[in-house]
Amino acid sequence: MTKYINTIKDLEAATYGRYGNDAILKGAGAVASINSGFLHDGAMSLAGTAAGPNLSSLYNMVYGQKVWSMINQEINPLSVLPKRPYTSSGWRVMTKRPIGGSSAAFGLGTTAYSAGSALDAPNADEIGGVDENHALASTGLNAIAPEYTTLYMSPKTVAHQFDYSELAAEMAKIDDGVGDLRSLIREDMGKLHAEVQSVMAVMPLENYDTSGYDSIERNYTSLMKIVASSQEMEAMVDASMLNASSSSTGGLITQLSQIYGNDSRDLVANAYNESFMDSVIDYGSGYAAGNVRALTTTLLNNMIQNLRTNGGTPKVILTGYDTIQTIADLLQSQERFLERKEVIPTHQGVKGVKGREVGFRVATYFDIPLIPCKDMPSTGQGTTKVSDLLFLDTDHLWLAVMKPTQYFEDGINHGNPFGVGSLGNRGLFRTMGELGCTFFKGQGKITNIQ
Repeated sequence: MTKYINTIKDLEAATYGRYGNDAILKGAGAVASINSGFLHDGAMSLAGTAAGPNLSSLYNMVYGQKVWSMINQEINPLSVLPKRPYTSSGWRVMTKRPIGGSSAAFGLGTTAYSAGSALDAPNADEIGGVDENHALASTGLNAIAPEYTTLYMSPKTVAHQFDYSELAAEMAKIDDGVGDLRSLIREDMGKLHAEVQSVMAVMPLENYDTSGYDSIERNYTSLMKIVASSQEMEAMVDASMLNASSSSTGGLITQLSQIYGNDSRDLVANAYNESFMDSVIDYGSGYAAGNVRALTTTLLNNMIQNLRTNGGTPKVILTGYDTIQTIADLLQSQERFLERKEVIPTHQGVKGVKGREVGFRVATYFDIPLIPCKDMPSTGQGTTKVSDLLFLDTDHLWLAVMKPTQYFEDGINHGNPFGVGSLGNRGLFRTMGELGCTFFKGQGKITNIQ
């Protein structure tokens, strides 16, 4: 008679015995197999079976050597960032034009050259047109210069350590053990090491606003902190989501006010301070519970338009699974659908070619890939809000890598128990790097949405 495997119970029966009858035999007679009808996840006892009483010691549950992960450990925030070698500890940036100010649009107004260097809004007839044979260093042709500043970043060290005893490693090889314990733990710790770096990359701003968390600066600088603005943080203070200093200056805690050595985002007398460090942030009219907005195509389109006006080109939209579903529902209700785009992988300027085995398909909005992130925060106080959206121009945003991820191990299995100080072994994953950004106005964020 031909027997078919239709269910997981059939597969277990074919693998471990009892396919139509009890197939595992012991000296005392037939012993109930793994499919004997007892609960898999309960305490199994063979007492009282047809084989006779007191035979529970003859039965051994079979777990198998494979360890299945029941945890989502995706690392999309870390993966979407370009990786560059850490070649410098800072960079110089131009913060203002010689004339015309620092906004995306060239500033025109009524300021004459006689006003000296304060030429944020010059007269329309005094922006460079001069007479024939015009005298140098005279009215209409004074010396002007851009304004510059410097930013710096320090590499951060991310490390995770684990231990396992010599006995545990040996016992795992016998009975129904997992086999190579070292290999198993190393693989799972490597996943954790990558996942934690992704969690750092989307750490909520609120977590920086705790005096007891001053060591948070040891982590990678979060994208939520990079893509932020003084006005956004003032709105969060107004909604009691962040705390301002009780002094007359009303400044933010250092972890929030400073980024890359610059504190121009800090509040002044509890008011925001516009800065070249500000990104494009759309949080609505405020962060109070009643100010949460419905996500609309207008919000998405306005953000893309504003970033492009600033000179940015969004390369990826990073958000949560809930927000991607909201966008899909939004477009479907209007009889429009998320496009699918083939992404060709690149590495250090070397681009792959289109082919059957190259590239992968992702949802896009206006040809910008939508990348899901399980750890994406949802900023705001509304109870029905969904995850924030980060619009990232990765031409100017990257992970600077000083030391790529490395694995180190020592211990008794390597002939050096004195190195770890115990009759066991110790492993360590370590990465050194930091997130860098050279164009803040080209990065955007939509928050406080539902």
